Amino acid sequence: MTKPQHHEIVVIGAGICGATIANELLERGKAVCIVDAAPSPATACSSHAYAIAHPHIGKGSPRLLRLTRIAFLLAEARWKNVWDQHGIFQPTKKDRVFDRTETIEHLRSLDLDEDMAIAMDAQEAKKFCGVEQSGVWLPRGAGLNLHKISKELLQEHQQLTCMWNTRIARLEELDNQWHLFDASNKLIVTANQVVVACAMEAKALMNSIGIRLPLRPVRGQLSIFKVQDGDSWAKKLPHVGISGDGYCLPAKQLEDGGYQWIVGSSFDEGEDDLAPRESSDDFNREQARGLVNYSEGDLCSLIKIGEFVGVRCVAGDRLPIIGALSQRPGIFLATALGSRGILWSALAAKLITAQLLEDDFALLARFGFATDLAAALAPARFFAGAAPSALGALASNSKPIFPAESKAK
Repeated sequence: MTKPQHHEIVVIGAGICGATIANELLERGKAVCIVDAAPSPATACSSHAYAIAHPHIGKGSPRLLRLTRIAFLLAEARWKNVWDQHGIFQPTKKDRVFDRTETIEHLRSLDLDEDMAIAMDAQEAKKFCGVEQSGVWLPRGAGLNLHKISKELLQEHQQLTCMWNTRIARLEELDNQWHLFDASNKLIVTANQVVVACAMEAKALMNSIGIRLPLRPVRGQLSIFKVQDGDSWAKKLPHVGISGDGYCLPAKQLEDGGYQWIVGSSFDEGEDDLAPRESSDDFNREQARGLVNYSEGDLCSLIKIGEFVGVRCVAGDRLPIIGALSQRPGIFLATALGSRGILWSALAAKLITAQLLEDDFALLARFGFATDLAAALAPARFFAGAAPSALGALASNSKPIFPAESKAK
């Protein structure tokens, strides 16, 4: 019988989060084995070609706001060479009146200076962003190709071992090592330290070692529309990203003079069905009207040419679960990333590497990361008897953002 491989560090999951963590460890000189059920990296939610990244500026939990700013800066620094900085505009909520002074004070309270966030009235936004609505312009907001990034992060490396087409079904601790088994109870690999960087699969893996995680799936469908040249919608299409009630990417002109416009996304918490739904496209058409403030727009003019359906997972309190699992030494979690996979992956790579290598947190501290933020993300928050309310009212992290390349030929 062939003895299973042993590795110091095994990362389960080769999406954007697992790939980023593995790459960070490689950069720190560590040997890493990454395991995934698919034949290549980024085949699930990380398979899409565009995702958006921007700091969160809502009225949610102070912790969430601080965390997303830090995570945004880490993501921007990590992926600066592939950072498609088209900017993101966030309109004023429909039920609120724009107050420039109040908005500027709020942005300052989040430590967002004018190179990161600028309050604009409707005329200013029309001039600079092509969007005639008041709101906040986030000039450093960007789009990224998650599939391409994930593959590049896991390029051939002398200290990287990749185990594809390998689904880990359970974990077991034996002789101070972690043993990883497949569904037929075959021992696949052993490790001193294991990073679980997958989505809903993390729930079953943790169940196998007696840990219950409060994870739920969230289905989201993104619609890829075409707008014919000369249609009234063509003059309303944005040349920046918009993030509000729903979101969209900048419109892209096609060879025939028409435009491709990616709009999302439908939101179905507790569902994991990947089949496309016409009702989700209809929902996204309505979202499109609101995003560009064009309530009279003919929805039939948004011609469906493709879609992307993805399933994220969220935790009960809507924050990601990132950090060492104190009840099971040697296990580290990076899951429940919700709609902010780009941001949380960048943060997870730094935080988990620091914990795994027993580093100090000097780099994270320079970005404003503090002990209370680590505690807000830690798996232990679900097992220490603290009610979710003790962490403060947390803004939702469950609305998926799943931009994708068109499937149209």
